Amino acid sequence: MEWTARPAPSLDDFAALAQAAFKALAEPFAGLSADVEIRIEDFAADDVLDDLGIEDPFELTGLYQGVDLGRRSVLDSGVHPSMVFLYRRPILDEWCERGDVTLDELISHVLIHEIGHHFGLSDDDIHRIEDDA
Repeated sequence: MEWTARPAPSLDDFAALAQAAFKALAEPFAGLSADVEIRIEDFAADDVLDDLGIEDPFELTGLYQGVDLGRRSVLDSGVHPSMVFLYRRPILDEWCERGDVTLDELISHVLIHEIGHHFGLSDDDIHRIEDDA
């Protein structure tokens, strides 16, 4: 395949792939995640990386920001909507390095991982589920 004439997938291309992965979520996960906003950015903001203690911006492919379902209360007011951030450049870098998955599979994987945090799962919980699948 000739790649010299093809541009890298844009932020909009990533958004379309993420929306397709989001629409493919099975119930009840889809319904319980309906209010999660998906944001696509090239990299995490410097303050986010600093808060997480990450020096290399290529190390963070996605991030969940919000109050997970297990911690929500009817008494919460003024709570920002839950958001999943997908970071295009680190995902592209991982996709190129791996070479064993399609880009849409990797975007779906990162999205589902971050939505797992929406359900209150830790990284260890999510990795355990992935290993058992």
